[in-house]
Amino acid sequence: MADENQQNGTDVVDKVAVEVAEIALDPKDATVGATAAPVAPKTPEPTKTATEATEANGATAKPASTAAFKEQFRAFSKFGDTKSDGKHLTLSQSDKWMKQAKVIDKKITTTDTGIHFKKLKSMKLTYDDYSKFLEDLAKTKKVELEEIKSKMANCGAPGVHNATPGKAADTVARLTDTSKYTG
Repeated sequence: MADENQQNGTDVVDKVAVEVAEIALDPKDATVGATAAPVAPKTPEPTKTATEATEANGATAKPASTAAFKEQFRAFSKFGDTKSDGKHLTLSQSDKWMKQAKVIDKKITTTDTGIHFKKLKSMKLTYDDYSKFLEDLAKTKKVELEEIKSKMANCGAPGVHNATPGKAADTVARLTDTSKYTG
């Protein structure tokens, strides 16, 4: 997810998130394999929602996803704000996070997030307030809260992902290619 050449330290957060996700997945595989036939887990696993996986695994999945979610909260609260301490998240940072996690789509829009964010009457939200914001948003939009949280916990480090180079890059490359100089 994060570029290996990044110098701002975001790849550290990404590695932590990956480790937490791996820890969360290991008990699931052992639990599912122990309760079902060896062939059965391969088919239903991809279709399970985050809520079903959490219910099947019990309390083990929640702390791991909460830890990853808290790490992501801290990372995105510092994203774009050099003075941030990592304890408060603004609406724009929240929207960037939700867009990167693909939570914002046709069902949930930035208008919806703005409305629900402003209900809490604060420009910056703490982790607990942000959890209330997500609960309210999920309830109103009839989306599973755990699904939103799992998407947001596993979206990778903050930054620009899957960006395509602009047309200017091709033009500059063509004009500065010394092999095409004729003399």
